[in-house]
Amino acid sequence: MRIGLTGGIGSGKSTVAGFFEACGALRFDADAVSRELTAAGGAAMPAIAAEFGAGVVAVDGSLDRAAMRARVFEDAHQRQRLEAILHPLIAERRQVLMQAAGGRSVVFDIPLLAESPAWRARVDRIVVVDCLETTQVARVVARSGLQAAEVQRIMASQATRAARRAVADAVVFNEGVSLAELQGAVQALWAHWRCV
Repeated sequence: MRIGLTGGIGSGKSTVAGFFEACGALRFDADAVSRELTAAGGAAMPAIAAEFGAGVVAVDGSLDRAAMRARVFEDAHQRQRLEAILHPLIAERRQVLMQAAGGRSVVFDIPLLAESPAWRARVDRIVVVDCLETTQVARVVARSGLQAAEVQRIMASQATRAARRAVADAVVFNEGVSLAELQGAVQALWAHWRCV
């Protein structure tokens, strides 16, 4: 079974992905791969530096995330240029994982799944982790130190809650529930789909 997992920033998507892993799924974390590709010495950094210039490269040779964020969230064309570098490299890593998976189920943790219609054909089920937008902002501010206005700008660049829910085969509502309750919801979904 191939599960596409998505949710807005601060929705709890990574936590839910971890619960799917605990059920036995392999996890492909597109954000983690992206961070690896843009770390110092990362495979994407030469192309990013060539495309965007030294202004987006930190002193240690990694991607200056704040500088790049300022560019891509204000200009869709800049974001497309970055994605044109990263997405093929991420796809290569995805293929390697799929070849190694054997018969195991895989959960694809993809932040922008709803924005990319191609994902529907790549997965058997789509799970959306959802919560109130005010909760998203509060969680991200607490964990990252970003200002609320910056978090809201990031959210505005992502699919809306309604757009994400529209592509979902299942919605995990991560609002006002304990971690144990959230894990129970994931386990129930896993058990149901494994029996279908």
